[in-house]
This record gives sequence, structure tokens and C-alpha cells, in this order.
Amino acid sequence: MKNSIRFKLFIGISIFIIFIIGLSWVLNTQYLDKYYLYKKKNILIDYVKEIDEIYLGSIDNIEDKLNTIESNINGSISIFSQVGDVKYSSQFSQRMGGMGQSQKNSPWRPTISKEGLLKVLEGEIVFETYHHNKLKADFLTMGYKLFKEDIILIQIPLAAIQEGAKVANNFYLFIGLLAITLSMIFAFIYAKKFTRPIIELNDVTNSLAELDFNKKSQINTKDELGELAKNINYLSDKLDSTITELNDANKKLQKDIEKERKIDEMRKKFVSNVSHELKTPISLIQGYAEGLKDSVMEEQESKEYYCDVIIDEADKMDKLVKDLLDLSQLESGYLKLNKEVFDIIDLVNSTVKKYRPIFDEKGINVSVDEAQEIMINADISRIEQVLKNYINNAINHVDDKKTLRISFEESDKKIKVNVFNTGKPVPKDEINNLWMSFYKVDKARSRKYGGTGLGLAIVRSILILHDAEFGVSNKDNGVEFWFKLEKNNY
Repeated sequence: MKNSIRFKLFIGISIFIIFIIGLSWVLNTQYLDKYYLYKKKNILIDYVKEIDEIYLGSIDNIEDKLNTIESNINGSISIFSQVGDVKYSSQFSQRMGGMGQSQKNSPWRPTISKEGLLKVLEGEIVFETYHHNKLKADFLTMGYKLFKEDIILIQIPLAAIQEGAKVANNFYLFIGLLAITLSMIFAFIYAKKFTRPIIELNDVTNSLAELDFNKKSQINTKDELGELAKNINYLSDKLDSTITELNDANKKLQKDIEKERKIDEMRKKFVSNVSHELKTPISLIQGYAEGLKDSVMEEQESKEYYCDVIIDEADKMDKLVKDLLDLSQLESGYLKLNKEVFDIIDLVNSTVKKYRPIFDEKGINVSVDEAQEIMINADISRIEQVLKNYINNAINHVDDKKTLRISFEESDKKIKVNVFNTGKPVPKDEINNLWMSFYKVDKARSRKYGGTGLGLAIVRSILILHDAEFGVSNKDNGVEFWFKLEKNNY
């Protein structure tokens, strides 16, 4: 199949191998002879420098060395004085008829151009190509000025270099074709072996897509494919158990949806809830007031009890009405914040000090982190209201450990205030509902301490007006409410 990964991998590897071998062959055909020539020039430079080190102006001390070099390079060497006297000329150059005679001090017929000769006399190393008309062949001529002011010319035939490069290219072509053939066979075998586990994994995932979890991968290699196979098998088992659990939990989900619907209806009946909250204290006040009027109880102690009940219920009703007015102003947007710069640490300490009698009465252990002055720009009365609501909430929900702690977390731009109390954690599905009006996690407990369910809703509205972050987190042994405010760094 043309679209299979095995076919694509085989074609990709084959094209890559053909490209590399083809590119290498092209580079060889275009540049191998030039590379041979470049290396040959470097060898000649090394030879002439070696000759220059031992040459004393006489051929006697280097003639054996010259013969050895001529044999190694398959070329000829000639040495001339600057006035044209031949000091050394090989028999090879005599046969070419262009270098002069074997006798010393015979006239010099140069095989290097005048421009090249001038450069040599100036101390440059010169390479030129020379065409021999009789032999109908090209030669490479090198000119060099020796330390003793004599000139040395070395000639080598270019045909050997060109022929060597041609033989090398032909051999490389043969090797390249053989390498391509063997590589394509290897690519086919490798592609088949490499893609076998991928195809197996694809079959397993197709079964997973059809919710068939019985098919498992048998790959046990110690590489990424083995890890992938293990993960897919684990995923198959996990999906099987999860889907089973989801089917079992479907009825419970329906109940949760119904519960959410009821909570939504409860929020929509705000006025009804207010009426309900006011009904009990009004009824109690009315009943006990009528009892006092009719002189039902003659004893002074009973009368005082009646009066205490009336006052207590009136206080609860007053608190509820004030909370409702506060919340109404905050949520309507008509309330304007009276911002000022003050020390949040000082405000926390003074607020805690006001609650000391209540803490002592209830036996609550309170601790406040020590912190240096941190100035913020906010409505001090409203931030104090936030602190009081957090502290009241902590007092009302603290457990038998009776621990309440206020801590601070400071960053470059913000200060975070945390109010922690030991107690039961807030259920995760109810955390977001805590900030709604009249919402109570534990209704029986709320009735016990007289909670209206408006405190945290007021906190939410105040902090939103301050563009502040806020929230609640369940800790290991309790609950922590927090808020963040911008520091006044100016």
C-alpha cells in the first residue's frame, strides 16, 4: 500500500541513500581531479622546501636526493641560475626537449612564462600548466626560488592525475551501484521490522476506538515502543474499568443534576428566603411581647427572660436587615469605596484585639504572624468587614482543637491574608457555592449560631469592588479563607 508507513519508510530511506551516493559521485567526478592536483601541489611544495634546506649552491650534495624525488613524482627537476645557466636537468626533461641539455652551464630554454618567472624571482611559488607539442600532453610546472638565489623547476605529467581520478570515479560508480542495491535490500528489511510493532499498536488502538478492550499488545521491547505498548495496554484496562464505573455512576449523576437544579431554584427565590429568615424572629418577638402584655408570667425572672428573647431576636433581625442592605448596595453598584492608605497588618491586629473576649470565652487559641508594616490603598471599613466575616466564619466552624491562625504571604506587588481554622473540610462540590447569598453548607449549625448565609456573599462583593483575588482552600486539618490586595509601593 502506497499510504502505509512501511512503504513510506522504505521509499524515504531509499531516496536518502540514492541522494547521498549520487551526490558523492557527482562531487567525485567534478572535484576529485582538482583535489588530486591540490594534494600534488602540496607534495611538490614540501619537496622543494626540503631541497632548499640542504642545497648549498652545488648539485653534488643533492643529486641523489633529486633522483629520488624524480622517481617518486614521476617527473623532472631542473635547477638554473638567475642568469640562465643550467645547474641540473634530468634525462626525462631532455627527452621532452624543452628543458635544456644535461651538461651544466648550457643555455636555458624555459617552460614557464615570463610573468611566472618574474613572480618566482620575487620569491613566490608559481604553478603553471605547460602543453608539450611533441608529446601532445599537458604538464604541471612549478617554479621556486631557492635560498641560494637559484631557480628550481619541477615538471610532472597531468595525464597520470587525470587518469587516476577517472579510474577512481569509475570504481566509485561501481561501488555506488552495489551500495544502492544492498542498501535498498537493507531498507526493505529494516522498514518491515521497524513498522511491525507500529502496525500492531495501530490494530490495538483501532480496537480501543470500537470499545473492544480485549485486544492487547504483545510488544516487550525496552525502548519507547515498548513503553508505548505498555501504556496502551494500561489505557485499555483503565478505560474498561472507567466506562464500567461511569455506567454505574449514571444514576448518581442524575441525582447530582437534580440537586444542582434545586440549588439554582433556591438562589432564584431570594425574596422568599428573606421572608423565611425574618419570619422566625418576628414570630418570637410577637409571641413574647404578647406574653408580657398579658402578664402571663408574674415572676420577675421570667419577665427578664422574655425581654432577653425579644432583644436577642431583634438583634438577629437587625443583623439580617443590615446584611441585606449592605449586600444590596454592594451588588447594585451604587456603593462608592472610600479608599485611603493604611497598614493592613495594623488593621488585622486591631480587629483580632476586638475579638479577644470572644476568643477567651470560647477557649479558641488565636495566633497572628508577625509582619512589618505593609501599606495598601483600600476602603479600611470594608476590609475590616471582610476580616470580621472571615473571623466570624472561623469561630462558627472551628472544631474541638479550637485553633485559629492568621498568616500573611507577601510578594513584590501583593499581600495575601489567610484566615485558618481547624475543622471539617468544605466539600469540593460546594466550594464555589459558599459565596452565594443564603447558601449554608451545614444548615443545622447555621441555625445554632444564627448565621444568615450572607457573610461570604458580602465578602465576595467587597473584594470584587477592590479588584482583589479571594478564595478558600481545604488544608490537612482545617479550612483556610484568603484574599489578596495590591500593595501601595509609592
